[in-house]
Amino acid sequence: MDLSVLGQRIQGLRRDRGLTLQELAGQSGVSVSMLSSVERGDKAPTVVVLDRIADGLGVRLAGLLAEPDADRILVRRAAEQDVVDEPGGWQRTILTPVVAGVNFEWIRSTLPPGCEPGTYPAYAPGSHEYIFVESGSVELTIDGERVVDLGAGDSIYLAADVTLEYANRSAEPCTYYVAALIMRSRDAGTRYTR
Repeated sequence: MDLSVLGQRIQGLRRDRGLTLQELAGQSGVSVSMLSSVERGDKAPTVVVLDRIADGLGVRLAGLLAEPDADRILVRRAAEQDVVDEPGGWQRTILTPVVAGVNFEWIRSTLPPGCEPGTYPAYAPGSHEYIFVESGSVELTIDGERVVDLGAGDSIYLAADVTLEYANRSAEPCTYYVAALIMRSRDAGTRYTR
C-alpha cells in the first residue's frame, strides 16, 4: 500500500467530517503526532492504529484500506440490509450501502400506532435531512417547539442541526423514509439512526 495515498485518504475523511487533528485524536485514541505522521505518509501505522483511526472517523477498517475504485459501485442486497427492531415495535432498515467518506444514508422506518421513539440530538451544522411519508402519518417536533404533521405522500426538508422527535399519534402504522447527508456523526463510530 502506498503510505502517501493512505494518508491522503485519512486526511480527506477527517476534513469531510470537519475534524481537526486534535478532535480525531480524541475520538480515536491515537496521538496527534501519530495522526499527523500517518496523514503525511511518513509512518506505516499498525493494524491496531488503523482500526482506531477508522473508528474515530466512523468508517470500517476495510473501507479505509480499499482502493478508491473499489468503492465506485457497491451493491447491498436485501438480505444484507440492517434491520433494527426497537422497543415499542418501531423498526428501521438502513437501505444504503456504507461507503467510506460518504455520510449519506437512506432509511425506512415503521412506527406502530401510538409509538414515540424519543428525541434525537442535533447533528453538526451543514447536515441535511429529507423525510418522505409513504403511509400513515407522523408528527415531527423540531427543536422542542415547532410541530409539523406529515401524511402519506408528504415530504419535508430540514437542516439536521436541530433536535428531532417523531410520534405516530394515529391508529394506523406509519412508514416513512429518511435521506440524510450528515457532516459528522453524533459519536465516534456511530451511524445514523433516525
